[in-house]
Amino acid sequence: MLLPQTLRLASAVVVLALLITHGDNGYCAAGSIAAPVLKWQLGGCTSWCETGWYSSPAVADLDKDGKPEVIGSGYAIHVLNGSDGSLKWRMKSGHDRNEGNAVDNVGRTWSGIVLADVDGDGEQEIVTAHSGGWVSVYDRQGYFKPGWPKKPTDRELRGLSVSDLDADGFMEIIVTAAVNSKTNSWIFQHDGTLRAGWPQLGSDGESAWGVFNDNAAVGDLDGDGFGEIVVPSDVHSICAYEEDGVQIPASADYSGKDWGAVGIWEDLATELRGWGRCNGVRSESFRANFAKGPAVIADMDGDGINEVVAVGNMYDCTSGYQSKYSAPLIFNADRSRFKTAGADWEKGPVDTGAPLSEDYNRIESNQPNTVVADLDGDGEKEILFPSYDGRLHAFWLDKTEHGSWPYEVDAHATEGFYRFASEPTVADLDNDGKAEVIFASWTQKGSNRTGRLHIVDDQGNRLQEVDLPAAKGSWDWNGALAAPTLANIDTDPDLEVVLNTAHAGLVAYDLPGTANARIIWGTGRGNYQRDGYVVSAKTSCKAGPVTLGPASYSGAEIYRSESTLVTSGSVVIQAGANISFEASSGLRLNRGFRVQDRGSFRARIRDVICPVDQ
Repeated sequence: MLLPQTLRLASAVVVLALLITHGDNGYCAAGSIAAPVLKWQLGGCTSWCETGWYSSPAVADLDKDGKPEVIGSGYAIHVLNGSDGSLKWRMKSGHDRNEGNAVDNVGRTWSGIVLADVDGDGEQEIVTAHSGGWVSVYDRQGYFKPGWPKKPTDRELRGLSVSDLDADGFMEIIVTAAVNSKTNSWIFQHDGTLRAGWPQLGSDGESAWGVFNDNAAVGDLDGDGFGEIVVPSDVHSICAYEEDGVQIPASADYSGKDWGAVGIWEDLATELRGWGRCNGVRSESFRANFAKGPAVIADMDGDGINEVVAVGNMYDCTSGYQSKYSAPLIFNADRSRFKTAGADWEKGPVDTGAPLSEDYNRIESNQPNTVVADLDGDGEKEILFPSYDGRLHAFWLDKTEHGSWPYEVDAHATEGFYRFASEPTVADLDNDGKAEVIFASWTQKGSNRTGRLHIVDDQGNRLQEVDLPAAKGSWDWNGALAAPTLANIDTDPDLEVVLNTAHAGLVAYDLPGTANARIIWGTGRGNYQRDGYVVSAKTSCKAGPVTLGPASYSGAEIYRSESTLVTSGSVVIQAGANISFEASSGLRLNRGFRVQDRGSFRARIRDVICPVDQ
């Protein structure tokens, strides 16, 4: 959500959690986090299961019967009853429910399922993107909205996100393609028309030649109240655009270049020079490829200014282009490297370790999806990502991994096969002020083994691990490539975790004792807009009356289980407090929660976002 500058400077924004009243093998450590309990499996399967790729599921009460549905996709889009995983309805990718099941899918689903009120009608839409170049917007019943679907390219759309870029109350739909071309990013209006200034070419100079993962981050990078689009790309570039397609200039240190024209090298001096010799000398030969490196926009150090975080594949350009390690980097809004007291990210990134394998005949591709979250509750954010070295990494701002991090997922020396991690989710499951990290793993092809559901603490210590269900049919491995989704999918107060597994369909686990959990990064790319944008928050803020009316709210984020209210006054409300508020008939909070009747409602303050002048 992007607030107008006047609201951000003059109003306090209170973020509320929507607590509205109207046979596995287990591996555990002592502690208060209970083991996950298998709730259901084989969701969306028939006599066979579609392969689940990197698409995170979503959860919403689509039919407004008070019971959540799970929406997931490998190829077709499946809508399941959250309580038991039974099928409510499905539609083939690139088609809607009017066409039934006799048609073929247009292709697989790589990016996460998007849920958002795209057209401002107060109802959530479902947005999906697929191979074959198709992007679709459906109403909550599975029928195409006017103007959809669209096909901007013949190649696979691996990136999908939505955002209200220009703060006009309508969402834009951003897609990126795995295409060997500088034309690889498109933005559509809510009605299916192409936005002015798009599609946009990547910058000249260092090539921006295709986007091979769900890479784009969309958020207010420069504090102007409007959205910017940051797109890491193959080969060496991170492109950055204003909402109208204008490329964002880089720091004057880069001699008048735009973001996307600056190649990324391990050595800063070589990067500033603009070229390396590729002669076998490390400082002249190590450079980063961002074909599969999603960006995140976040205020890393709590100073009110956003940075860009991304993980690149550092390789040797001398010959053979051998991969060396997964490289986390932080950039300022002007593309210069981030540096603050005790956090020098100007120097070359930390060498995290060589890949175990990049052989597609042996493993699926590891995607180093970046997650940004405050693990230890100190107010600064950490950087998490899975790597092809078989570990899940977590870096603090001091550029080191604390405690027991990185977490070793692979144990091929003892198990005899490779195991890799998915993008993680982050939540304070027991509400003790310290976050837990929840993620899945997947195994080597032909291993006849399965991945696991993992829960580790903020310091990287194992709390719980359970084996995922075995593959259905003749498949010889299983696991989950995609980030899990944390949500309450039934009528009890506890959270569940939903996984889109490779060969056992959609799977759900109960997480006992999590009724008061605090979700921090709850699904792939952080939220159901899939925008990779972390809205900063403080623990207390000046706030006053919480009586709502048409003039006193800025929007809501149902997809993050939060609402956002704008208030004024001088009362200090702490995070964790319970409040009541009045709502007038027909009030719509801008991301999908709608108050149909007048009445009193209760909510729990999750975070409080203060304006920058407090």
